[in-house]
Amino acid sequence: MNENVFGGYEITQDTVAILATRHIDYATIVLEPDQQLYINKKPLQLIKSACLDGGASYDGRRKAVIHHMGAQKKWNKVPIPIYPLEWIYAFPTHAPDYEECYWIFYLHVKTILPHPKYRGRSIVLFKTRKKPLEVNVSHRSLLRQLLLTSHCMMKYMTR
Repeated sequence: MNENVFGGYEITQDTVAILATRHIDYATIVLEPDQQLYINKKPLQLIKSACLDGGASYDGRRKAVIHHMGAQKKWNKVPIPIYPLEWIYAFPTHAPDYEECYWIFYLHVKTILPHPKYRGRSIVLFKTRKKPLEVNVSHRSLLRQLLLTSHCMMKYMTR
């Protein structure tokens, strides 16, 4: 294998996306503007660790978002304010414990397009990264996640 595999990763403002992968040597691919990193820990482990570093547990942040946004039903794909004071918010593409869940970092997203060939898939274009990301989630679903994350950010900004 040619890639360097790291035991952990600290989420920063350079984190563009965190991708779950099924690979024998690593569990996660982290996208940054100019590089791709291979990490031994699962995406949710990285998110949970970053939340704790930011002063609250993942579960606490998740419950707070659900409370402040007034969700009435079970809500699996909750956007997470990882470091709200630094504007680092991420949203999952699937339920966070799903093995193919990606985490996309809001401030890096330029636009989300429907896949030109495959129904039920999307293309995410980033402001800070040249290479687009193909996601196995519908355009409508990802746009909804992006909108919910922006609402979450507004709720936290006005508190």
